[in-house]
Amino acid sequence: MSPLRLVRLDGLMARTRGRPDVRIGLIDGPVLTDHAELERERFVTVTEEAGATCSRPDSVACLHGTFIAGILASTRQSTAPAICPDCTVLVRPIYRDTLVPLADNPVAGPRQLAAAIVDTIDAGARIVNVSLGVSNGSLGVNGELSEALNYASRRGTIIVAAAGNQGEVGASLITRHPSVIPVVACDLHGRVLNGSNVGRSIGIHGLLAPGQEVTSLGAHGGPLALSGTSVATPFVSGTIALLWSAFPSATPAAIRRAVSQSWMRRRSITPPLLDAEAAYDALAERTRG
Repeated sequence: MSPLRLVRLDGLMARTRGRPDVRIGLIDGPVLTDHAELERERFVTVTEEAGATCSRPDSVACLHGTFIAGILASTRQSTAPAICPDCTVLVRPIYRDTLVPLADNPVAGPRQLAAAIVDTIDAGARIVNVSLGVSNGSLGVNGELSEALNYASRRGTIIVAAAGNQGEVGASLITRHPSVIPVVACDLHGRVLNGSNVGRSIGIHGLLAPGQEVTSLGAHGGPLALSGTSVATPFVSGTIALLWSAFPSATPAAIRRAVSQSWMRRRSITPPLLDAEAAYDALAERTRG
């Protein structure tokens, strides 16, 4: 079974390619927008800081950013999932082009992440994809991140964030925040991957999505396969973008309720599997009503 079929995204993708006015904030490494399977005009870099472009395609920053961008918005003829190719992706690089092993999960500080969240929201992001880990910070620095998440809630922006790959039971500042949808990785049978973080708040507010050996774009030109919660996260972000494209007048609360299946009473520390078709049906029923 393909990752798209597992979460019933293929049917939603047949209905819409997305809309340019649906903007997805991508907080990650820089994206190689010259890649043959990306449409450069769909990508807008939010910051012009040094290191915000893929000057070294062999760096982990460029590889990771381009890989996640491919899942979200590569061309539909691509080897990548290409969920929402007609959406606008607001690239906010948080990593620079340093050479570190790709197996090392990207990690950002709370202050870095807080600034990036605010930047993408101010640039018009309706969804923000956070495919990274967050390091511990001081009380004051963590407060800055909490305020950035509160700002997202006030603006109606949905934050979708990787639950993490430490194999822990619990939650971080970001995955326990009520404005965030945390994402846990699963295999193509819907089973949680070893190493994915789970927990009570993740089980209540989060979703499972494909995260095992997913194929997307490599910045070097060929395909690349990666696993983990960072890989699973754009499946949820892309689904939300397509839903907002199909139902442009839907409120953030309605979109969130539909995709996160929040009408279900949950007690498990493991969240339910993303079901894009059920989310579409829920919004369609709400529209008819």
